[in-house]
Amino acid sequence: MFLEKLKKYPSDLILLIVAALAIVILLAINILIFGPLLYLGYGYGILDFEFAWTKEQILIIFGVWGDEVMTLQAAGVYWDFLYIIGYTVPLFALILLVSRKLDERILNIGLYMSLTPIIAGIFDIIENVNLLVMLNEAPAFASFVPLIASLSATIKFGFLIVGAIFFLVALVLLVIKKFKK
Repeated sequence: MFLEKLKKYPSDLILLIVAALAIVILLAINILIFGPLLYLGYGYGILDFEFAWTKEQILIIFGVWGDEVMTLQAAGVYWDFLYIIGYTVPLFALILLVSRKLDERILNIGLYMSLTPIIAGIFDIIENVNLLVMLNEAPAFASFVPLIASLSATIKFGFLIVGAIFFLVALVLLVIKKFKK
């Protein structure tokens, strides 16, 4: 079974190297791409776009952004496909690394929890596709597209939060285990 193999493979060193490389991707995209986009939205940022929920709200945002900002935001969404690797891989690796250092019961939970960032990444892809539909077909996109994007964003963040909380709890348990020795 796939999850059983994760108990030993890939090695901790490979997990750390891949996680570090993914964090470099995450930071580079944040600094070079997403950072400048923060100041272009005239009061509406990417999170407002992701969580607009309705076509009416999207059209208000697009009206404020205008064509130039919409084009730049579309480029940001394309970069987000690479950014997904930047957060899924490190969180997956960290959950797995910490879980491996704890008892079998926590490890078994951790194997499932290590999948939460991957599931989040899948919902981020669904979200991005719908964001691009809105950006590229405005104002003629279907009225259900913002709902799918916002619902996907909600699920994405939910899985990321669950994974991050598990990681933090497991990390605390690991620290406690180390101090008891």
